[in-house]
Amino acid sequence: MGSSAASATCLRAILRLPGLQVVGLVTQPDRPAGRGKALTPCPCRAYAAERNILECITPENVNTPEALAWIRAKKPDVVVVVAFGQFLKEELLNLPPCGCVNCHFSLLPKYRGASPVASAIAAGEKMTGVTVMRMGLGMDDGPILLQAYEPIYQDDTGESLMDRLAISGGVNLAKALKLMSAKQLPPPVEQVEEEATFAHKFRKTDGLIDWNQPSVVIERRIRAFTPWPGCYTFVPTRFRKKDSGRLVILGAEFAKLDAASRCELPGTVIAVTSRGPVVRTADTALLLTALKPEGSRMMDGGAFLRGRPLKPLEDMLLSK
Repeated sequence: MGSSAASATCLRAILRLPGLQVVGLVTQPDRPAGRGKALTPCPCRAYAAERNILECITPENVNTPEALAWIRAKKPDVVVVVAFGQFLKEELLNLPPCGCVNCHFSLLPKYRGASPVASAIAAGEKMTGVTVMRMGLGMDDGPILLQAYEPIYQDDTGESLMDRLAISGGVNLAKALKLMSAKQLPPPVEQVEEEATFAHKFRKTDGLIDWNQPSVVIERRIRAFTPWPGCYTFVPTRFRKKDSGRLVILGAEFAKLDAASRCELPGTVIAVTSRGPVVRTADTALLLTALKPEGSRMMDGGAFLRGRPLKPLEDMLLSK
């Protein structure tokens, strides 16, 4: 059971295991996507369909009698769940003889919930990883079967880190299933509830930049929220052309703050350079190196300034 691109990566790893048979796939229903809002399959279903390898159902609720009957007819020994996006109720959790196994993209019990990768980057963690666990009724609180560590690099975005964790997740899921098949899986380890933290699901509005925060906090969020939900601000009103002026920030570097700019308000453009605008934050400044104006393509900071010549110490990037 899975929906995301990471689910597809893990499915690919499982399909390569000799001696194991994937008997079916459950994904989220097709959703509207793109400018035309055409119904589009999730990445996991698209991966399976391209290779014509699996029977697949796409229920709105996997716990319905119809979905349960389809799964029961497949007689699975174990159900593997990766970024599926639906809760499994007790009847489904108890259906396979070996239970339901989940791959979560954090070192549980830290960062339970919907956004563990972005949350770890935004919090300034140096290390994260993947956890293969046996599922229970709670949110990511089941006993741990396997864990693997993955460093968080200074230039990691949510996308780059997720790509590496998906590969690690596939490797460790395959390892867990192989050990389970051979009845050599180590005893599960219960999570320590006192150490648990929660990573809530982000909304689009969570990406709005608050220039009153320190540079390090803003820079981490820019990386963490790439590609979703994206960190954004708003250009001065004179540059808005029948749109809201939303400006997505895709890259930023720490910049020095000279004495003349220390009294400027956060959000003020304190300098313009060949690489992009320099913006005052709560403590220092950030050089914006990659940006995407509303209705336009991504561009480097210099190209952005050629189309929108911001005035140092006069213009501000706004919160609305």
